[in-house]
Amino acid sequence: MGSEAVSDIELVTPEYWDEARKYLTRKDRVMKRLIPQFGNACLQSRGDAFTTLARSIVGQQISVKAAQSVWDKFAALPRRMTPASVLKLKVDDMRAAGLSARKIEYLVDLALHFDSGAIHVESWREMVDEDIIGELVGIRGIGRWTAEMFLIFHLMRPNVLPLDDVGLITGISKNYFSGEAVSRSDAREVAAAWNPYCSVATWYIWRSLDPLPVAY
Repeated sequence: MGSEAVSDIELVTPEYWDEARKYLTRKDRVMKRLIPQFGNACLQSRGDAFTTLARSIVGQQISVKAAQSVWDKFAALPRRMTPASVLKLKVDDMRAAGLSARKIEYLVDLALHFDSGAIHVESWREMVDEDIIGELVGIRGIGRWTAEMFLIFHLMRPNVLPLDDVGLITGISKNYFSGEAVSRSDAREVAAAWNPYCSVATWYIWRSLDPLPVAY
């Protein structure tokens, strides 16, 4: 992976990105049209497991722009975004940032898991995708979608297909079916051409709906 420091936050980019762009351009007519529209922009991770999972919880069931707005307000509350600092925040302040009561509960539970050492972050990079998902969904508020966002944005696994993601399904409908409703089966069939770079294709589908770069 490559990395660059931006505003004291190290952003990490996947080494496979250029090869994935070439592969998808060859294999898929929609990707051939979409990929050139976004130049050299690519998936980026802040490289911090807790922040990545917290951003995914904040982003559940809301748009990218709405999620960014809430995150910016929430992230301004602690001096540093760490599990221990989140556990010290006042609930009223978190609600004022735009977080629902349930998302606050989830963020606190996430912070407790990290702060207590109940999860084993150092082992994740050696684990296969489904095993990581199995461990993450044991944390309150983290379902398969959030676990898949973690695989894409933190571990940068190249071949994740988040079929529970509203944006992915909407984007496949718009780009492949002229806006008609699509099933998970339809989406899976489209994504067969993306293998082994489903994460990359998903990122471009998201960008086709919302030009704001997606980063957790």
